[in-house]
Amino acid sequence: MTRMGHLLAWARLLRLPNHFTAIADVLAGYLVVAGLTMLLARPAMLLAAAAGWAFYAAGMVLNDVFDVALDSVERPERPLPSGQINVKTAALVGQGLLALAGLCACAAAFASGYPAPALVGAGLTAAIWTYDRHAKGTPFGPAVMGLCRGLNWLLGMSAAGGPLLPPHWLIPVGIAVYVAGITLYARDEATTSRRAALARATAVMALGLLLAGCGAFFGVRASTGAIPWAGTIQPGMAVDRLTAWAVLWSMVSASILLRAATGVLNPVPQAVRAAVGNAIMSLITLDAILVLSVCGEPWAVVILALLAPFHLLRRFIPPT
Repeated sequence: MTRMGHLLAWARLLRLPNHFTAIADVLAGYLVVAGLTMLLARPAMLLAAAAGWAFYAAGMVLNDVFDVALDSVERPERPLPSGQINVKTAALVGQGLLALAGLCACAAAFASGYPAPALVGAGLTAAIWTYDRHAKGTPFGPAVMGLCRGLNWLLGMSAAGGPLLPPHWLIPVGIAVYVAGITLYARDEATTSRRAALARATAVMALGLLLAGCGAFFGVRASTGAIPWAGTIQPGMAVDRLTAWAVLWSMVSASILLRAATGVLNPVPQAVRAAVGNAIMSLITLDAILVLSVCGEPWAVVILALLAPFHLLRRFIPPT
């Protein structure tokens, strides 16, 4: 194998395009709590984002390490069953990334002055290992996968000292439910899926989107004083902007669910995989909209810009 081919195999093993969704989650979690309006990155925010990236990368590698026997039957073209990457080497890299993620989470706790990022990092380590090693093939698998994403959001929020308001808790919970729905939807993507199972998964995704949207909307309404983007809560000002924000959130959510519905109507692998890829990619857009509700356009555009490397890399590397 050529050097370029070997690098491409590692990129496929890591699901490299999806890493930008994990980074977006952590950054959005931090920004929703911190309410930054100036494009000034803080050390705790960057360290938390690095931890979120490393946790995600570790989870992707260890996922395939533990699945190598199954993939040799269902997905023999993947890097490990095809022999492009040695399984023992992949296991060492996965464990190393998990350790690096834990160190970055502890560093984020030190930089922020809050112990919570280290505790959330420990929870993420346990959740990732539990999913990859034990829960994936069980009925609890989607819930544990969703928990990993929710904790990733909470990692960013905790590095900013939050969640500060009760509605803020709905955001990581909603993201967790949404990703659990994606995981349910993708369970049989290698074969023809069942319409009823896809419909249930789509409903779970819809519930997650509703919870996250309510968390952001009512978080702004519950805040006292000025909200950078929405303005002070006054009749005719913030309410109008929040209404427009809610319409935007609803339209993006509807587009995701409509794409999932195409897989329900035509449950062939190509349609299901396309819907899963769209739902994963949409995490970045959803994160940007959530940031918009608190921080305004500048930081929302920064989050949305992560779509560029995602789209570029997915042309060469499958996101699922």
